[in-house]
Amino acid sequence: MPAPPLLTVIVGDEELLVDRAVASVVAAAREAEPDADVHDLVPAQVGPTTLVEVTSPSLFGDSRVVVLRSSQDLNKEIATTVTDYLANPADDVTMVLTHAGGNKGKALLQAASKAGAQRIDCKGPTKPAERVAFVKKEFSSGGRQITPDAAQSLVDSVGSELREIAAACTQLMADTEGRVDAETVARYHSGKAEASGFTVADRAVEGRLPEALEQLRWSLAVGTAPVLINSALAGAVRGIAVVAQPARGVGEAELAKRAKVPPWKLRTLRQQARGWSAAGVTRAMEVVAETDALIKGAGRDPEYALERAVIEIARARGGAQN
Repeated sequence: MPAPPLLTVIVGDEELLVDRAVASVVAAAREAEPDADVHDLVPAQVGPTTLVEVTSPSLFGDSRVVVLRSSQDLNKEIATTVTDYLANPADDVTMVLTHAGGNKGKALLQAASKAGAQRIDCKGPTKPAERVAFVKKEFSSGGRQITPDAAQSLVDSVGSELREIAAACTQLMADTEGRVDAETVARYHSGKAEASGFTVADRAVEGRLPEALEQLRWSLAVGTAPVLINSALAGAVRGIAVVAQPARGVGEAELAKRAKVPPWKLRTLRQQARGWSAAGVTRAMEVVAETDALIKGAGRDPEYALERAVIEIARARGGAQN
């Protein structure tokens, strides 16, 4: 795997594909320099001196990877600092910017392009047939086969959230052998609807801790993948963040798009958002990110990590019902 270029911009709002693209660049950088330090930052973590700190020459000559997520949300001062850096990047730093696309923060995107950054587009599937094609590709990448009707059945069972679909594919491949058919999908997903990660997530963001923990234990007992549950928690927290402090002039359709929910669910989200503060939302987002890392290998007990996440999210709301 060749070393990645000094500058990469990843464009798109499909979180799973963006995460995979970031991981690919980081993996390439670490293959070239195994001891490379990685700084993965969101706008809230980037202050006036942050960029200088993470890109300044290392005393030990170590290479670094700096990932700036959601760069379209950087404030004007920080965006200017990043733009200046792009014009003269450090030769021992791999810089990765993620950008949702669209007009917000477009100048930064243009500056990255002008600087010769490698561009990776992450456009997710929007139509049912595209989601089915995604399932087939996931199985093919895993060296497995799934029949067309089974791929359709899996999409019908899991829904339209790409991260949920990918996690379901991963677990099916781990728990089965040979070609997966519709009967296997039906058998695997039967009986799980009421014990889904979505129910766990809803109870957690509502601060209904005892119920959230009960649903979590039941979901795990019937075999729901930990990654699916945490993905549902992430989606619920993201929805709260979107509706709790909506930008002025944003219509219902755009708000629903940002929250990644159908418009009719905004009413439920607004009810769930009551009692949440900006600090609480930030903490909940941190918990979800930490849990994602623990589930994917940084920790030894995914179930414990999820239980801790549910407790922390319910408490972050500031009104958990004990």
